[in-house]
Amino acid sequence: MKKISFVLLFIMCSLLGCTHSPKPVAYGSDGCHFCSMTIVDKQHAAQFMTQKGRTYSFDATECMLNHLKEIAIETVALYMVNDYNMPGEFIDGEQAVYLISENIPSPMGEYLTAFATEQDAKNAQMKNGGEIFTWQELRERFK
Repeated sequence: MKKISFVLLFIMCSLLGCTHSPKPVAYGSDGCHFCSMTIVDKQHAAQFMTQKGRTYSFDATECMLNHLKEIAIETVALYMVNDYNMPGEFIDGEQAVYLISENIPSPMGEYLTAFATEQDAKNAQMKNGGEIFTWQELRERFK
């Protein structure tokens, strides 16, 4: 009985240790995993979490997309991006809608911005111009 309890406790601790949720970014202090720039822009930062629970932070979604070229994609559990309309708030990167508009600068000069909804992206597009993308379309563009 003690052996079973120990095994269950070990499994629970292992599962809790490998969470797939965003970690707080220390804006103005943390560095981008791809380009090493300090992460300061709360409207463009991004993160991904691995299957093992490790978090990688980026100063811009384009840095995260460029870093994905260097790793095995199947190791990623979750992609998170800042919602442009809610600075500092992460949203699911695969569900976000993206706008590339030269009227909304991003830290690495790709003019790439994430929005929580398609309507939010369309509203920004009407105001700033540009082209809307889904996550899959962005992944193709950044291959």
